[in-house]
Amino acid sequence: MDNLIILAQDPAVWAALVTLIAMEVVLGIDNLIFISILTNKLPVEHRRKSRTIGISLALVMRLILLSFAAWIVKLTAPVFNAFGHDFSWKDMILIAGGLFLVWKATKEIHHSTDPAEQEESKADAKVTLGFGAAIFQIILLDIVFSVDSIITAVGMTEHLPVMVIAVLVAVATMMLAANPLAEFIERNPTIVMLALGFLLMIGMTLIADGFGYHVPKGYIYAAMGFSALVEILNMLARNAKQRKG
Repeated sequence: MDNLIILAQDPAVWAALVTLIAMEVVLGIDNLIFISILTNKLPVEHRRKSRTIGISLALVMRLILLSFAAWIVKLTAPVFNAFGHDFSWKDMILIAGGLFLVWKATKEIHHSTDPAEQEESKADAKVTLGFGAAIFQIILLDIVFSVDSIITAVGMTEHLPVMVIAVLVAVATMMLAANPLAEFIERNPTIVMLALGFLLMIGMTLIADGFGYHVPKGYIYAAMGFSALVEILNMLARNAKQRKG
């Protein structure tokens, strides 16, 4: 308790907390977009439940990994060398997660653009993905994003209470935003394609990061924000035309 009081009196700790919360919320966007797209393929009655379970699992994984923070840091140690690059367990996790995201996004884009696939999916859209399969895929990506999140947190501060608070705030934000975001994506088909494009870009970024080519997150999220802004303007323009018509 005394340690918490001492930390609360340190301005540097508060600055680290605010910065880390912002970073964790931004990192959570990737996870949330994937959960939203995946759960929208489920029957309506299962969507909210699956989102809640998926985000709750993300919280549990982050808290468990935080308790093994010293071990998590060791994941960045080189395991083997190939193509002139020292690969760590973190690199391999990022590459595997990136490949999964690229595969999933490409598959969904193919379903969205192939007329035959679209007609077939309309007939049995709710059968294309089971509840258990959705949760399993969410867990896989939760692991990837959780590892990335915790390594980021450990790199920004050494105080465990600060990390725990940042993770709790970030996951609470995800929980609040999950249903509105998923419903917004469901109502706007063009947003689905944009979100899939985001997942494709995030997947390629994870793969590049795993191979040692770090792409600053600021560039990625700036591109995502600009694309989203352009799409919102397009939506406003379409709505204006429909009102006039």
